[in-house]
Amino acid sequence: MRSSNPVFSRRGFSRDTGYAGFNAQAGGPTANPYAGTNPYAQGGNPYAQVPTDPYAQGQPVTQAPPQYAPQTRPMTMDDVVTRTGLTLGTVIAGATVGWLFLTQNLGFAVGAGLVAMVLGFVQSFKRRPSPALILAYAALEGVFLGALSGFLNGLPKMAGAPMQAVLGTMAVFVTMLIAYKTRIVRVTARFTRFVLIAAMGFVLLSLVNVLFMVFGGGDGLGFRSGGLGILFGIVGVVLGALFLALDFKQVEDGIAYGAPREESWLAAFGLTLTLVWIYMEMLRLISILRGD
Repeated sequence: MRSSNPVFSRRGFSRDTGYAGFNAQAGGPTANPYAGTNPYAQGGNPYAQVPTDPYAQGQPVTQAPPQYAPQTRPMTMDDVVTRTGLTLGTVIAGATVGWLFLTQNLGFAVGAGLVAMVLGFVQSFKRRPSPALILAYAALEGVFLGALSGFLNGLPKMAGAPMQAVLGTMAVFVTMLIAYKTRIVRVTARFTRFVLIAAMGFVLLSLVNVLFMVFGGGDGLGFRSGGLGILFGIVGVVLGALFLALDFKQVEDGIAYGAPREESWLAAFGLTLTLVWIYMEMLRLISILRGD
């Protein structure tokens, strides 16, 4: 079972036949997180070598030679934190530009958001993470978010809403991190299937709502106002929080498997996508609650 995050689903830390950390045949969690096939053990990873048995036929201790020369050390949590900070910092820098200069020119900001979406899809389907592509996505996504947030902040009923959305996003992130580390939230195969199904249903309903708005006018199915809109917004935030749990699991398994250092860029990209999702859902929910 793979993560609902398209980055991790396409090329992430679970490149074996099942979800990282789970037995693919049994379909359930293994007792040992290192059980199951290590996707990096056969790829020339010098850190995945196993010494030979020193008691076998009286042979001296030897180290199995790597198939390829080592080119990088394994990914660490420090790598993930550093690159996630750099990616989110680029989003903030782009958001500052959008807030200061593009609140009155949302057309350009929407264009930047569309280009960011394209870059996000390109990276999701690349075989290797591209730092330049990831940072370009972050900058353009930041421009879009900053311009949109600045525009909404200028509306009478929405003053201060972007800051509330930022604080709400931070609160969700910290809460889910604590819940994951303390094992209050456990990422199992059943948990992952539930999130995948819920995410597909949420996206499908959102698309249907957009179609009704375009061709029928008004508020479509009513997901942008009233009680139904508030409920839909809460579901969106909760789904984003569940995505974070899946992302944490993927990062943890990647480190345990000895994933190459470059994969930390992929982790940063996936976490950034999830945080952007949560921020947008928070902003939409706040706008509904304020009646704007």
